[in-house]
Amino acid sequence: MIHSYVIISIAVLLSVMILVMIGQKLKVAYPIFLVIAGLLISLIPGMPHIEIEPDLVFLIFLPPILFEAAWFTSWQDFHKWRKQIFSMAFGLVFLTSIVVAYLSSSIIPGLTVAMGFLLGGVNSPPDAVAATSVLKHMKIPKKITSILEGESLINDASSLIVFKFALAAVISGQFIWRDAIQDFFLMAVGGVVIGVATGLLFGALLRIIPSNSNIDTVITLIVPYIMYVGAEHFHFSGVLAVVAGGLLMSYNSHCYLSHTSRIQSGNVWSVLIFLMNTIIFILIGLELPVVVAAMKDYTISEGIFYSVVIGGAIILTRLLYSYAVMYFPRLCSKELRLKIPKPDWREPFIISFAAMRGVVSLAAALSIPAFLPNGDAFPHRNIILFVTFIIILITLVGQGLLLTPILKWLKIDDAGSELPEEKQEVILMRKLKETALHKLENDFSDLAVTNTLVRHQKHKLETEMMLMADKAQCMASTGDYVNAINENKDVLRQIIQAQRNELHRMKKEKIFDDHVMRSIEMQLDFDEAKITGFSHS
Repeated sequence: MIHSYVIISIAVLLSVMILVMIGQKLKVAYPIFLVIAGLLISLIPGMPHIEIEPDLVFLIFLPPILFEAAWFTSWQDFHKWRKQIFSMAFGLVFLTSIVVAYLSSSIIPGLTVAMGFLLGGVNSPPDAVAATSVLKHMKIPKKITSILEGESLINDASSLIVFKFALAAVISGQFIWRDAIQDFFLMAVGGVVIGVATGLLFGALLRIIPSNSNIDTVITLIVPYIMYVGAEHFHFSGVLAVVAGGLLMSYNSHCYLSHTSRIQSGNVWSVLIFLMNTIIFILIGLELPVVVAAMKDYTISEGIFYSVVIGGAIILTRLLYSYAVMYFPRLCSKELRLKIPKPDWREPFIISFAAMRGVVSLAAALSIPAFLPNGDAFPHRNIILFVTFIIILITLVGQGLLLTPILKWLKIDDAGSELPEEKQEVILMRKLKETALHKLENDFSDLAVTNTLVRHQKHKLETEMMLMADKAQCMASTGDYVNAINENKDVLRQIIQAQRNELHRMKKEKIFDDHVMRSIEMQLDFDEAKITGFSHS
């Protein structure tokens, strides 16, 4: 039996990887392509129904995905755009929940406002997985990407809190606003406190107790689960615990992770999150038969109509809210109008259009119990599940596929950046070279005379400093610096490839030890990675 499961798992993973490669060939973001592929596979006659287990998503998938997203989130950008991020993550979630609650209860027969809030809590947040996976393959201004990714980090917390309160209201038949607001702040603050405390604890543990890169990597994999389970155990927000702890540990990672630990854990996390994302998006598509089979009290056409109306209202609410957040403060304050330049109307449009729902929404809908405590069937669970599924398709597949042509049509650039990334890199590297040379001249001047290797290191730093100066001059004088840098990268890549070919030739001579050859090959890999950059997608 276990042998069969292993073979099936390998076959599924291989099939998913092939689908991802096909999506890359067709230049379609793999989350969108996998959902479409899953839908098509689910329609094959005889295909077994695969149902997403909500606890599996919330406990197994959500903590590491949120932790990885928080780890690679820019603290500086998060703080810079914090007002927009928190406004979208909390204010927009609550507003969307209210709109969906009253709209759905007015168009779906028998659906109460409390059940509408349940539907709103499920569908109000854009998905962190969908946002980071789809947007990183598109050319979007840094400000927009920062706001979307920052919002998607914390809006799951606010939406799941709305969901829990609405579910309690449906089951108990009563809802007290004052108690709900108090509980909301308690859950949010408690989650942040547990996340920060756990991050500090494990940071101190890694600093005090000697470890190696393998142990460090395993601990970083375990920590998000401890944060999530610990917060949920005390009925706080596990999502905010993971996000707060992830941001804290990322900011202080230089204090307790060695360079080998950072490289190794980064590679492990990159593969793990990619694998989780691919499984999640293929499961969304494969869920179609399960969702359709649950539609007993409504026709498919009725369900699609409700979904399109509610989905349209969600998109419109986000669009209006995005413009209001950007323009309303300027209308109310003359000081802001004078101090802040006029905003670009295209930015809130992209922020609105790039919001996609994903697996968290589907898992939340599936987690609605089939029966009430008294044994009766949970009212309207089937239509809530169906509407959620169709809204995911509308936003993830529909908006996701349209996003690229819309971006091309809008022709938006990243004019808001103070310095291009290439210039920032040259400035930073030059500062570091100056620091290294200053340290060598002040503390090791005698060794630089007597020790040939130290003297060589000094000459190397001086040469690199001259190279940095030439680079800065090239940036200032060259009209198209991007083309110049790309040409230089191409030359360096070809040089490294020639070195690789020579290394491969020497391998065949069987003169040098294999582990030495592998070490040199890894060094060439790092040299090339400096040119092309590391990918965490």
